[in-house]
Amino acid sequence: MTSLQHGIKRLAQERLLLGFTLLALVLAIVDPRPLPDYQRWLQAPTLGGLLGLLICIQGIRDSGLVQHAAAALVEHVHSMRGLALLLVSTTALLSMVLTNDVSLFLIVPLTLAIGRICNLPVMRAVVLEALAVNAGSTLSPIGNPQNLLLWQYGHLSFLQFGQAMLPAFAIMFALVTLLALLWMPPGRVELHAQQVDGHPVSISQAVLSVGALISMVLMMERGHAVLGALLLLLPFALLERSTLARVDWLLLATFVAIFLGLGHFAELGMVRHALDGLNLDHSLTLYASGIVASQLISNVPATVLLLDHAPDATALAVAVNVGGFGLAIGSLANLIALRLVKQPHRARLFHQVSVPFLLVCAPLVYLAYRWLG
Repeated sequence: MTSLQHGIKRLAQERLLLGFTLLALVLAIVDPRPLPDYQRWLQAPTLGGLLGLLICIQGIRDSGLVQHAAAALVEHVHSMRGLALLLVSTTALLSMVLTNDVSLFLIVPLTLAIGRICNLPVMRAVVLEALAVNAGSTLSPIGNPQNLLLWQYGHLSFLQFGQAMLPAFAIMFALVTLLALLWMPPGRVELHAQQVDGHPVSISQAVLSVGALISMVLMMERGHAVLGALLLLLPFALLERSTLARVDWLLLATFVAIFLGLGHFAELGMVRHALDGLNLDHSLTLYASGIVASQLISNVPATVLLLDHAPDATALAVAVNVGGFGLAIGSLANLIALRLVKQPHRARLFHQVSVPFLLVCAPLVYLAYRWLG
C-alpha cells in the first residue's frame, strides 16, 4: 500500500472530521458569511492551546517518562478499585487547576501505559476519567472554557463561583466515585512481568517536553495560547522532529471542522429565532435548554449561544457543565479522551455509560442546586 493510499484509508476512518467538514461546507454554501465570522468561529486560542498540548504530550510519551510513571504507580497501588479511584480523583483534581483538556492529556497516556503492564481495564478507566474531568472542572472558574467565560460574565469572585458550583460538583463527583467502585472489577492488580517498564528515559527529551508543557499552560492562562504553540514549534523542529511527525494532526483538523460547523449552526437565523421563543427566566427551562443545547452543539458553543438570553450566568454554568455528560459531543474533553485511547468500540462503551449517567445526574444536580445553591 502506497503512502497516499494509506493516507486516504486513514482519512476515511475519520468520521467525525468528515461529518463536520461536510456540515461546515454545506452551511458555507447555503448561508455564506463574511470572513471575520469564520475567523471568530475558529476559536484560535483554543486551537493554539490544543496544538501546544499535543506537541508537549507527544514529547513526554516519546521520552519514556510516562512508562516509568506507570510502573511506579502500579508498584504502590495493588487494588484494582483503588487504582481506579486514584486515577479518577487525580483527574478531577487536576482539571480544577490545569483545565479539563490538560488533565486528560496527562492522565490518559498514563492510563494507557498502566494498561500495558497490568490487568487494568483501560477503556473503563478512560471513560471514568472523562466523566471525572467533567465533574472536577465544574467546581473551578478556570476548569473549562465555559466556566471561564461565565465567571467573567457574572462578575463573581473566584470563591463565590466555586461556592455556587459546589452542590453540582458534589453530586457529579459522588456519582463518578460510586460508578468507579461498582464498575471496576474487584481483586488485585496483576503485573504482566514481561511488560514491566524497561523503556529507557531520554532525559533531554523529557526536560524539553515537561518544560514546554509548563510554559504552554502558563501561556494559555495569560491568553497567549497561539504564541505559545508557535514558540514550541521551533525547538521541537530543531531537536525532536520525529515527535512533531507523530503529533495527531487529524485531531487538530477535527476540532477546526467542529468549530466551523457548530459555530455557524449556532448563529443560523432559525436557531436564534427558536431561542427567542424560550422562557429562560424559568429555572427549569434554562437548565433543560443548557443540557439539550450541549448535547447538540457541545457545551462551549451552547454557552455562547444562550449567554445573551440567560438571566442567571451561574444557573447556565450548572446546566452546560451537566450537559458535558451524555453524548460525546457534549464536551470537547470527551472527544479528546476517546481520541487518545484509540481502542475499538470506544464510542459505544462511552455512550453506554455516559448517557445513563446524564439521565441520573441531571435531576439530582437540579434538585441540589435549587435547594442548596
